[in-house]
Amino acid sequence: MKLNDGYNKIKTDATLRETISHGSEEYPFSYYFEDIWLFDFHCVDWHWHSELEFVYVEKGNAEFLIGDGRYVLSEGTGIFINTRVIHRFEATESAIIPNVVFSPSLLSPEESLIYRKYIQPLLDSSIEYLIFSHDVPWQNDVLNILLSVFALQETESMREIKTVELLMKLWSIIHENVQIPENTSGSKASAHTQAQLQIMMQYIHKNYPERISLDDIAKTASLSKSSVLNIFNKYLHTSPISYLVNYRLKRAAKLLITTDSSVAMIAQETGFENVGYFCRKFKELFHMTPGEYRKK
Repeated sequence: MKLNDGYNKIKTDATLRETISHGSEEYPFSYYFEDIWLFDFHCVDWHWHSELEFVYVEKGNAEFLIGDGRYVLSEGTGIFINTRVIHRFEATESAIIPNVVFSPSLLSPEESLIYRKYIQPLLDSSIEYLIFSHDVPWQNDVLNILLSVFALQETESMREIKTVELLMKLWSIIHENVQIPENTSGSKASAHTQAQLQIMMQYIHKNYPERISLDDIAKTASLSKSSVLNIFNKYLHTSPISYLVNYRLKRAAKLLITTDSSVAMIAQETGFENVGYFCRKFKELFHMTPGEYRKK
């Protein structure tokens, strides 16, 4: 099976919502056969989408950062990511992850009884993800159905209707075996917090060449500095200033390979006042100097 090689980075808007269209309005379903290692910086960077996602780790180990959690999954395990949940995938070597992304409306129209009774409760719940292992019988059934869905995408005969049939069966198993919390207040609070996080990240992405303090970041979301620190640590597992520095370094890395500007000029353009500090932080992140990075 050939790896998807049409792009090597996730494309998002200012709120980190993924901008790629998954399928079509008539058939909102997409299948991807990907290697995390081939993406920029060996990660599928932070993003979210309104579609559901099921991922299977076919080869290697993959690290999934979902909401405020971090999970390392090995070969033969899978994960479900609920709608509108911010997430990121990382790998330290080749990690093959076939996955499907589809709209909940593919299973049933939003105005239908099936959607309201069997689909919407999980979508609106505080459940951000589910991890599946072959060791648990019902989870093993989910994974086997998922593998059948992947295999089906290599065929043409009645592929769409058979895919929906399998996904409905998969969803039915989850509905029968997962205790869905009735109280959704935790989910709403999480969604609100993630919206605040997206506002702050958007501010950093737009203003990274300028001087930015923790106070500046906090003001954009009308939060205290301690709240900002907690949110970044909880969801991104880093501090706001570390996130800012790393974002500047990634922008600098792009300029190193797309322009002929000097290292000192690029450091200045991406918000670094001291070129020595820039070079030191660059080497910490990329394990090579800016000059070596440009040559490679």
